[in-house]
Amino acid sequence: MSRVEEIGDRDQWRCWLCDEVVDPDMSVNDPRGPSVDSVTTKQRTKATGVVHERLAHRGCNTNKGAVAPVVPWPAQLFVIDPAPLFATVETLERKRGRAIVCRCLTRADADDVVAWLADRVERLSPRTRLGVTVESGGGQFLIVLSTS
Repeated sequence: MSRVEEIGDRDQWRCWLCDEVVDPDMSVNDPRGPSVDSVTTKQRTKATGVVHERLAHRGCNTNKGAVAPVVPWPAQLFVIDPAPLFATVETLERKRGRAIVCRCLTRADADDVVAWLADRVERLSPRTRLGVTVESGGGQFLIVLSTS
């Protein structure tokens, strides 16, 4: 079994950047084909000496380059002041604690965000268990991401 197949099986053949399905049979030279993204930061490498590899589309991996990735919020979710997910998750992995990642105007919107975010952060941070909760206050609903 190749390294791409091992990582693809582990990541359930989903691109960790765009969260869409990666076709394992597509050519690795095609922009929608599978590739392995080595996710590392100076801080992470110093602390653990480990480089984490994740599955990505070739095009997503190439477009990201050597900069911190931007994980998009889905257009169908109505959120206010969304936090940059990758940076927030990475900070919580290192420092533990909690962070408000967005606000919603209705409980229904908040519930939709929690369902999506719980699934998404599980793939963004498979080593760290992060919880997603809703807190109400000031007529709004705050979505909170925290370490368990």
